[in-house]
Amino acid sequence: MLPENSNNIKILAFDIFGTVVDWHGSIVKEIDSLNLEVSSDEFALAWRGGYQPAMQRVRSGELGWTLIDDLHRMILDEILQKFGIETLSEAQKRHLNKAWHRLEPWPDAVEGLGRLKSAYTICTLSNGNIGLLTDMAKNAGLPWDCILSAEVFRKYKPDPDTYLGVAKVFDLAPEDVMLVAAHHSDLAAARECGLKTAYIERPTEYGADQIKDVSPNSANTLHARDIVVLASMLDC
Repeated sequence: MLPENSNNIKILAFDIFGTVVDWHGSIVKEIDSLNLEVSSDEFALAWRGGYQPAMQRVRSGELGWTLIDDLHRMILDEILQKFGIETLSEAQKRHLNKAWHRLEPWPDAVEGLGRLKSAYTICTLSNGNIGLLTDMAKNAGLPWDCILSAEVFRKYKPDPDTYLGVAKVFDLAPEDVMLVAAHHSDLAAARECGLKTAYIERPTEYGADQIKDVSPNSANTLHARDIVVLASMLDC
């Protein structure tokens, strides 16, 4: 069932990591290519596991405004030490840190976004920084009309300024914007700001060994298996 007043939607704003791109599978491939003799699955999960705590240090004021690229590097340095990896040069570390710029899209993402773009303005709303999101779009063929980032608002989701900032950028009411994400907490924060929401199932976001529960948890959120299905539900 479509949310009430769905005909008012003008902007579809997408979360990126896990929703549009497969961060786990992509990072696993990057680690495997380096022959580091560690579990690439555990390394990918540890790297991602530092994501929220690092952003919380910014939210709390412990750190000043810090881009995700720089937070990723801070986490990387910590987990290289944790995994006992001492063989990478500085150039290799910089290249590995840019792996987040090279994440591969889920198989349905490019087709689904192309269909949605025919009827809506589609943009990112990610904690990833602008350079990261631009490189990712170029590499993966993601057809965004606009790239919006926490960097624009200097606040990380779930700060209300990020969700309301999308509406402000396009001079629209919050209810004219729909956030599309694979994370219920992100969607709940957006709904509290008056945005409409759509949930995308990504059961293998954390890998095949950690299947996510993708059950609906809000009657006010459109629920779709993938982005192609979302496009069909929105008559694209």
